[in-house]
Amino acid sequence: MTQSGFTVVGHRGNPVKVAEETIASFDSAFSDGADYVELDLHVSKDNQLVISHDRDLQRITGTSAIVSQNNFAYLSTLHQANGEPMHTLNQIFAYYAERPETKFLIETKKTKYNNPKNMEQLLVETIEQYHMADRVLVHSFSYKSLKSLSKLMPGLPLIFIVGSLKRINFDVLSYVDGINISSKLVNSKLISQLHSLNKKVFVWDEMQENPAQWNWLVNLPIDGVVTNYPSTGFQYKLAKDGTKEYRVDRDAVVVSKAPLTTRVNPYVDLGTNKTVPPFRKVHVDSAVIVNHRTFYQLENGEFIPADTVNFNLDERNYLPYINQKIILKAGGANSLYDNPLTPTKVVGKLTANTPLSIVGMNTSGGETWFETTHGWIQGKKTC
Repeated sequence: MTQSGFTVVGHRGNPVKVAEETIASFDSAFSDGADYVELDLHVSKDNQLVISHDRDLQRITGTSAIVSQNNFAYLSTLHQANGEPMHTLNQIFAYYAERPETKFLIETKKTKYNNPKNMEQLLVETIEQYHMADRVLVHSFSYKSLKSLSKLMPGLPLIFIVGSLKRINFDVLSYVDGINISSKLVNSKLISQLHSLNKKVFVWDEMQENPAQWNWLVNLPIDGVVTNYPSTGFQYKLAKDGTKEYRVDRDAVVVSKAPLTTRVNPYVDLGTNKTVPPFRKVHVDSAVIVNHRTFYQLENGEFIPADTVNFNLDERNYLPYINQKIILKAGGANSLYDNPLTPTKVVGKLTANTPLSIVGMNTSGGETWFETTHGWIQGKKTC
């Protein structure tokens, strides 16, 4: 059984709300629940680590200036959409020095010729100067940059960014701690393979996130999401945090008088327009426990409540019960529960000899439970 939950990274801060990679954008992302903010590095002519996604600052500042061709004294006179000047990594680390909860995912921007050659040394020196080793992750499309960092600063968490599965190989995996992969490529099998190699899996979504994509993505056992919408990521993280997952891979049957509405995921209560009919045989791939309730994931990826799903049960074991009347045994009030798998919440009490109609059944754990219109009751308390 594994714990769920994932790390939320604000891609360039909170760019949908505030100008990207500014202090205001980073603050906004942290306020919206981001665990990390992502920022990009270029090296100026005078060897300052300048925070910018683009090498040419035209889009960001309205002035065409190539970072590597200018000293930071000039670059700092250029202002971004919200009025902030360009920043160096030193300035950002100094600004957040006394806020230990703020963490950073740093991308090294390199040319195909692995330039600038001194970026990794400058980065390591800056991390050490501000004592940020336990507050940063580094990712890059450049495997050479990551390999250099692995030698300069052993133990620094490194993540390889990939937009093609062809880029993943055992050489790269030997010195990185994880993969940051496009959501177009990720699937549960790939994640399982990488996890078996003790590699974390982060996902980015090509800046095209939408509710349907989140509802699919959150089902995967990802370790982190790099997102332009950190507030949305935080909402899904809260929904998934603390839940537990385990593999099932067994055939089962739904023993319920009513059809079960399927859900796209067990974390957010979003039903589909699909149902599983009563007494339908299904194959359960995995289980997720959310707030003491268990949900089973079927072969098609959708989820159903586990309450009336039974294993190792044939028709002669359940058909005689459905729609039959049962009577509570004598001996005082009997508790009715909200579910049979984790029966911790009492939803009512009935006195002895109260007649009940069975509408569902569960035989998990070697004990029979009956679902009634009033709640679930142990079979041994009925006659």
